[in-house]
Amino acid sequence: MHNYGWGFGMGFGWLVPILLIVLVVYFINKNKNEKNELSAGDILDKKYANGEIDEKEYERKKEVLK
Repeated sequence: MHNYGWGFGMGFGWLVPILLIVLVVYFINKNKNEKNELSAGDILDKKYANGEIDEKEYERKKEVLK
């Protein structure tokens, strides 16, 4: 009795788990990058809150961003 499909199936049997691992790593890294990206408005708010810019400059730049 010969089972010619055994080697072929074993080779592709590892493909699914490897693809799942790659997809999980990709989505984890994608979520980390999205959390680290701040919008221009967020950066402006932080600068104002930290005292890096005054109220007049804050309001002027806020209008530009709209």
